Amino acid sequence: MSVLVISPGLLSSVQDDGRQAWRHLGVGRSGALDAYSYSIANRLVGNATGLAAIEITLTGPRLHFEHAARVAICGAQIDADVDGLAIPCWRRVDLPAGSVLQLGACRLGARAYLAIAGGLDCEPLLGSRSTDLRAAFGGVAGRPLSAGDRLVVADGFRPDCSEPVIDARWVDPAPDLDLARPAIVHLLPGHDAITDDHALFATAWKVSAASNRQGLRLQGPGLTIADPQERISEPVMPGTLQLPADGQPILLLADAQTHGGYPRIAHAIRADLPRLAQLRPGDALRFVRCDAALAERKRIEQRQRLVRMSIALG
Repeated sequence: MSVLVISPGLLSSVQDDGRQAWRHLGVGRSGALDAYSYSIANRLVGNATGLAAIEITLTGPRLHFEHAARVAICGAQIDADVDGLAIPCWRRVDLPAGSVLQLGACRLGARAYLAIAGGLDCEPLLGSRSTDLRAAFGGVAGRPLSAGDRLVVADGFRPDCSEPVIDARWVDPAPDLDLARPAIVHLLPGHDAITDDHALFATAWKVSAASNRQGLRLQGPGLTIADPQERISEPVMPGTLQLPADGQPILLLADAQTHGGYPRIAHAIRADLPRLAQLRPGDALRFVRCDAALAERKRIEQRQRLVRMSIALG
């Protein structure tokens, strides 16, 4: 089975759960920025954990399904229709052969995930089908989707329908991804201290237009490092909050480099990374203090919610 990309949208790419255990060789993780929405989309269509899907940024693609398929769209609130019929997010939808799925603008949030039963079957590289846009490998030739691309879908559930069928059951992504609420991000203490951390926690930080899959560049009051001496390059990972010389923090995401020379002033907890992935240029976020015990509890609670969803969806 294959899906033809008629038009690619602003930035659509093949992503899975990323490359594991290669950071010591300088290879970043990549993978879905919002791993929570990506995981639920896969569960809705009956896929095993880790199968490749399409990550959509701000504006989605137009796709022609040459064969019947079961799909689900999760993440940002995005306009979607099949041959003029509006398709809801957070539900499984069965499409007949010949369907054209149009994914429009993300009205709330930045990234949506389209999972197809069976998963996308591009060539794996270092154990993952994810597209590393910075290093230009994985996915479809290491680049965003382009008009004329034909995406192969592995064997999976194929519905027998002559028109779209929308499942009555749906998933509520709250509290992990309540896009209508202000973004609150829990920070663990970092390796490097700043002169006054009151500004870090008292300020509503604005997401800069220069942000991308590598990281969110934040705008607010200039911060200063307590110890300004030059540093050697040290390990970083998704969630690390760096402080460049201009005093404006960078919060690293899934395409983060493996090492960096900027001071590491804090680290966002794993459970908050999905919400960070949904921030758009101009959006605001606030930081709150966190400790290791709270970070672990939130991670476990989020994982438990995913397990309960999987059981409920059958």
